[in-house]
Amino acid sequence: MTHRIAIVGLGKIARDQHLPSIAKNPDFELAAIVSRNAELEGVDHFQALDEMLAARPDIDTVALCTPPQVRRQYAEAAIRAGRHVLLEKPPGATVAEVDWLKTMAAEHGVTLFATWHSRYAQGVEPARAWLADKAIKSVEIVWREDVRRWHPGQDWIWEPGGMGVFDPGINALSILTHVLPAPVLVTGAVLEVPENRQTPIAAKIDFVAVTGHKVTADFDWRQEGPQTWDITVRTDAGLLELSSGGAVLKIDGQTQLAADDTEYDGIYAHFASLLAQGKSDVDISPLQLVADACMLGEISKVEAFIE
Repeated sequence: MTHRIAIVGLGKIARDQHLPSIAKNPDFELAAIVSRNAELEGVDHFQALDEMLAARPDIDTVALCTPPQVRRQYAEAAIRAGRHVLLEKPPGATVAEVDWLKTMAAEHGVTLFATWHSRYAQGVEPARAWLADKAIKSVEIVWREDVRRWHPGQDWIWEPGGMGVFDPGINALSILTHVLPAPVLVTGAVLEVPENRQTPIAAKIDFVAVTGHKVTADFDWRQEGPQTWDITVRTDAGLLELSSGGAVLKIDGQTQLAADDTEYDGIYAHFASLLAQGKSDVDISPLQLVADACMLGEISKVEAFIE
């Protein structure tokens, strides 16, 4: 079955990732765009989601690529209309609202998929398999990038619910919660918030696994030049390194895999599988870690940030 899909929010992530992956997947047909500010030639365009839901009952699937602050209201409308929903990461502004959407989707008999694109980097599953029977000694995450490059002019990321540096940092946490054999808990954090912003531009977080080993994370949005997306895991059997956001996997310094970016192809393949099975996939553990870091975090004010 081919699913007619509408994209809600035609911004950078939709153009760079969703559109190409939808075009390559025969299980989906791009049927409409919902956006107040952008449209796509040759594709039905609507200013509002309610308008699209009323006009196009043949569209059974919706991909929400809006900022997280408004995602719940759009997801609720789509679910009530009986449409399946894909949520771009992070799946919402709060843990509670995502949990509610999961309940709501089950009540309406539709599929809800909260995507974590970094889990589909090619090195992640092999890393998970290798770590499954290892004793973990420690984990270090360094996730530093340039906000000017990845979010130019996007003020929503600096507003409550926009998450600031946790917007990219949650990608690392989505890998962490997927590959480690045991859950981790936040024990403390320091969040650097610019004087003219409401969300952090950098964060250092301490965790402990329920099995006892320590995990540290260093997130920063001020890095110029080469970007850093690394996770290092020390085990009783050697050193595992995931770099380039999970695209490169090394064991004891030896490259096991170095792959191209196919994360969103993986997302849409999994979404098609969920739809075929009538199942949902909503994992809130990365979002919960962000919420806990913000709850326990010490706020450190830093100089104003100007793009």
